[in-house]
Amino acid sequence: METPHRVSTLELFFDLVFVFTITQLTVLLADDLSLRGAGQVLLIFTVLFWMYGGYAHLTNQVPPDRTVRRLLLILAMGAFLVCALAVPTAFGAGGVAFGLGYVCVVLVHSALYTQAHGSGVLWFALPNTLCALSVLAAGFFDGPPAWGLWILALLIQFAVPQLVQRVAASGAASAGAQTGAGAEPASGPGSGSGAGPAVAVTTVSDQLGGMSAEHLVERHGLLLIIVFGESVIAIGIGTGSLPLSVGIAGGAFLALAVASALWWMYFVRDEGRAEEVFAQTAPEKRFKLAMLAYYYAFLPMLLGIAAFAAGVKKTIGHLGEHLHTGPALALAGGVAVYLAGDLAFRAVLGIGPARFRAAALVLALATVPVGTGTAGLWQLVALVVVLLGALGAELRWTPGCTAATGSG
Repeated sequence: METPHRVSTLELFFDLVFVFTITQLTVLLADDLSLRGAGQVLLIFTVLFWMYGGYAHLTNQVPPDRTVRRLLLILAMGAFLVCALAVPTAFGAGGVAFGLGYVCVVLVHSALYTQAHGSGVLWFALPNTLCALSVLAAGFFDGPPAWGLWILALLIQFAVPQLVQRVAASGAASAGAQTGAGAEPASGPGSGSGAGPAVAVTTVSDQLGGMSAEHLVERHGLLLIIVFGESVIAIGIGTGSLPLSVGIAGGAFLALAVASALWWMYFVRDEGRAEEVFAQTAPEKRFKLAMLAYYYAFLPMLLGIAAFAAGVKKTIGHLGEHLHTGPALALAGGVAVYLAGDLAFRAVLGIGPARFRAAALVLALATVPVGTGTAGLWQLVALVVVLLGALGAELRWTPGCTAATGSG
């Protein structure tokens, strides 16, 4: 039986600081609703979210329950804050400041992780440091060289899980070879037989996988709800100093309805089932499952909320007008990207159904002509109808769906 491990208030404080980066990315995208702006947002957030995940796994295994750990975590929060402040100019004058903040984020993470893994931290600390140095180097360049260094940082990040798995496999094979002819290979940690000494194979992958399912799911759920809060703030920013008319109030209500429907899809239908799947998964397999569900699948969910918030910010003051393509795509695309991430999340964990949300994804994209051809108000209405229709269809035709069983 696992010991319950809840998210601490310091971790929640950390998340509040980290989410400021998403607020800044929303501002960046709203100011540049183009492929270039979207590409910058994608690169910056993918790099940042990698280290957020690193800290989520860190505090899962190394709780901030000592003074030194708390101080180091607060230092990391300060470094993330520097990154967030530099986000709007990360591909320009703020590139070096962003890079220095990110280097600090990585070094503090590595220092804290040594308390759980000792020298084993080098297998992912060194690649993370190379990634941070690549981002820092990008700050000294403009144009294609800067983009190239950011892409190199992403490639290094994506190589880390494969590196850890290969090192784990190599370590297991080496330990197995050292059992010798007179010994039986170990069947697991602490196991053995009377014929000879047992070998307990402890790898970096095994240690990374030994995480609390309850803490993992709760931590990422709290992050998601804070990001939803940022979408609400975008409504207020979008209205600015405009007088509160019936139209503005109605548009704000519709934007909140869209965000609420997206919230419902994860927190009412998916979160509890996700925790069940992780609890039923063998501890040594949780790291890989967490990477797929809470990094690769969560990325589009979080980016989708940011994109939708950027669309709301550009639309809320012009609800009765034809939208330009950028804002209309941000509204519809944000919802569609969130749904794509949610579908991937469900597929990884083996929970369903998928057909209603897949249909909602397609229909959400189909609302772009509504915004450009009629008005932003009617596109928001259409998005609310699409999402409520998907939720209603799930409730009507799959009311008893449960989480998948087994550890995969």
